Amino acid sequence: MDYQYNLQFGKLCSMLDIGDIIKTPKAISGGLLHRMFAVETSKGKYAVKALNPQIMARPTAENNYVMSEKIANIASKHIPAQPANIYNGTILQNIDNQFYLVFDWIEGQSLKPHESTTVHCRMIGSMLAEIHLTDYSQIDYKNENSNVIKEIDWNFYLNKGRENNSNWVNLFSDHIENLFLWNDRAQNSSFMLGEESVFSHRDLDPKNVMWIRNNPIIIDWESAGSINPSHDLIESALYWSINESARIDKEKFHAFVSGYQQRFGNINADWRLALELGYSSKLEWLEYSLKRSLGMECNDEREQEMGTIHVTETINALKGYDEVMPELIAWLENMK
Repeated sequence: MDYQYNLQFGKLCSMLDIGDIIKTPKAISGGLLHRMFAVETSKGKYAVKALNPQIMARPTAENNYVMSEKIANIASKHIPAQPANIYNGTILQNIDNQFYLVFDWIEGQSLKPHESTTVHCRMIGSMLAEIHLTDYSQIDYKNENSNVIKEIDWNFYLNKGRENNSNWVNLFSDHIENLFLWNDRAQNSSFMLGEESVFSHRDLDPKNVMWIRNNPIIIDWESAGSINPSHDLIESALYWSINESARIDKEKFHAFVSGYQQRFGNINADWRLALELGYSSKLEWLEYSLKRSLGMECNDEREQEMGTIHVTETINALKGYDEVMPELIAWLENMK
């Protein structure tokens, strides 16, 4: 099927009654899955996210976005957060089967990972704890195995890569045994950690926090859902702990976890299991990048090229994560 973007900003603005477009919409950074635009109208300025048609074709996609925005709306009562605007009773805007999310424009900026300080880390760690402590009981949520870690057939992608002469084949082949091992560890940790979960943002990295002077606003809640809290804590702390050498900074990591603990209280966690669960999101991203690179799930050559780049980047990220894990466990176990 043809899953091309069908962008109609004029029609969107007219339907939502947000004014007439006064400048050509400008493409801006908006993540790796969708396309984001700055749209200025006679009534204001908006950030418009055009959702990837390939992803929106999935049977659960629309419900997932509705659920994530419900979480964002509840969280915004307790922390500075930006949910999507609601028009005519819905956050998802559909123009000729092209879906959009519309946000008021924020005149702020996000930090690059290495630009964060211990002050930023402690602040965001505390905000993550607040997200975890928030009462979401008003949400009618059915957990339909949303956190189950699937077993991925890496040999299938290796064979496809060889058929396509993909430039990542040798790297992939060198690490395929580890991919199966990491997949097994993620599945085991998910089973061992059981049903303990909270609602959270689930992608709380520096690009998803806008700063107006020293005041943060958490944006881009599309991944929000249930997650194991200790896994979410570690993954978020790692996002914020990168230094200028692209390595994990111990002081920033400690500041993030300490900020979380000060708001949440003492944490009783099996850190090894929480860290091994961290393989899962990277493996899922690797599989999606493989599908893009192989032309199985992409809208155009640009997305296919992005997939190819991310295959190599993600394999290297998995390798680095595995190597640093013993050190991270030691840091966490020695924290008071």
